[in-house]
Amino acid sequence: MCHSVCSYLEQDLAGFSHSAFTFGIESHISQSNINGALVPPAALISIIQKGLQYVEAEVSINEDGTLFDGRPIESLSLIDAVMPDVVQTRQQAYRDKLAQQQAAAAAAAAAAANQQGSAKNGENTANGEENGAHTIANNHTDMMEVDGDVEIPPNKAVVLRGHESEVFICAWNPVSDLLASGSGDSTARIWNLSENSTSGSTQLVLRHCIREGGQDVPSNKDVTSLDWNSEGTLLATGSYDGFARIWTKDGNLASTLGQHKGPIFALKWNKKGNFILSAGVDKTTIIWDAHTGEAKQQFPFHSAPALDVDWQSNNTFASCSTDMCIHVCKLGQDRPIKTFQGHTNEVNAIKWDPTGNLLASCSDDMTLKIWSMKQDNCVHDLQAHNKEIYTIKWSPTGPGTNNPNANLMLASASFDSTVRLWDVDRGICIHTLTKHQEPVYSVAFSPDGRYLASGSFDKCVHIWNTQTGALVHSYRGTGGIFEVCWNAAGDKVGASASDGSVSTVKCFQRGVGRVFTVACSLLLAIHESGFLFFFSK
Repeated sequence: MCHSVCSYLEQDLAGFSHSAFTFGIESHISQSNINGALVPPAALISIIQKGLQYVEAEVSINEDGTLFDGRPIESLSLIDAVMPDVVQTRQQAYRDKLAQQQAAAAAAAAAAANQQGSAKNGENTANGEENGAHTIANNHTDMMEVDGDVEIPPNKAVVLRGHESEVFICAWNPVSDLLASGSGDSTARIWNLSENSTSGSTQLVLRHCIREGGQDVPSNKDVTSLDWNSEGTLLATGSYDGFARIWTKDGNLASTLGQHKGPIFALKWNKKGNFILSAGVDKTTIIWDAHTGEAKQQFPFHSAPALDVDWQSNNTFASCSTDMCIHVCKLGQDRPIKTFQGHTNEVNAIKWDPTGNLLASCSDDMTLKIWSMKQDNCVHDLQAHNKEIYTIKWSPTGPGTNNPNANLMLASASFDSTVRLWDVDRGICIHTLTKHQEPVYSVAFSPDGRYLASGSFDKCVHIWNTQTGALVHSYRGTGGIFEVCWNAAGDKVGASASDGSVSTVKCFQRGVGRVFTVACSLLLAIHESGFLFFFSK
């Protein structure tokens, strides 16, 4: 086993030679009579995979050798597999799930019978459901079914090929139809998707290089974060090579920002566009001068890697970390001006609301917390997800936004395959969106806040109505979805995927929301401005 671990560190991880050396010394493998050269590559991975399969087999088979009647359909994680009584716990969970499915099926059958009776008696129903609302049974079979009228046809989607590895991130330019993407192939790309583009969807390749031996060579590191400035003239990227870079929208490298001592996990422009904020595995955050490329201030307050950052104002920001802490810092201050503590596991993401008054955070502890600078304890501790919460987004609605008359909402995406919409004022979940089958990695509100896009590793992008929670559009890509984003016009959604593809989906026609037949001779169109128009056929 020790030889397998050593081989894993040296060969499979490619670069952990010091760790392998230290482990070899402390485990005394040199004194072993086993020839380490005979250990095949990926031996440790193979052993672990077989162990997982053995535990899954235990869960699937009764003590007498017969197949368990609630045979599992989900794979075990490494953590699940080593938990005490995992076999009994999983089998009981599947029994409970089977009972719920049977109860749901019985209820659906009864509802169908009642509906038929109601229809015979002349009672009005909307799609067979009271108030026209979708009722979703709590089982995978029902959730996988997507109505044909919500599926986005292939001619409404553009699949962009060019990246040679998974695409972790994508972001639309705030003023034009340029879509930026960042990939594991050590490049970012800018795709021109404007309708007046003469050559279709052209791409600019932004190669991330480092200086070695007097020449530029590819860094061979992932590009995992990027952000446009508010004017749409500059793009900032963050890479696992430890450098942040600033590019023009034409694809030219303007600055290379180097002071982090390891991978960069997140970076953001401030609203004014004079500073860039970055967070790194070196436990620090840095404010950079976007004009000179110099570091204005480095903040070494976290005790573990910093995972996310977000600006509250042009010189004040929040950062979160695997150390479970959230710090609010200000340029020129040598200590955090506020520290929030309360999470019991890694804090994955943080976001200020549109006014900068409330800070939302999500964590591997499965909770979502709302904080205020006016108090030390959280304002709300929202607990509803049953797995890690990966990311969160505020709606662009409420006071201080372009949509002041709409209520402020918060969306959370979780590894439990659900998305939840929250009324933060009341501290309650108003919608649970359950069509996804795998972890949900990204959510994004449309510019008017009326729709929410979600992307999951089930390869699907879903578009939801934020008021009703109804699924209005669905697109199935060719790889697991890492990121989704809306363009400024609110008619296209971009998505980046694990197979190296970038997709853009046209969800709505500009100017017109939805069209309905009112009578045989009339059409009703609801304009995006909210006005109603009648047309004769």
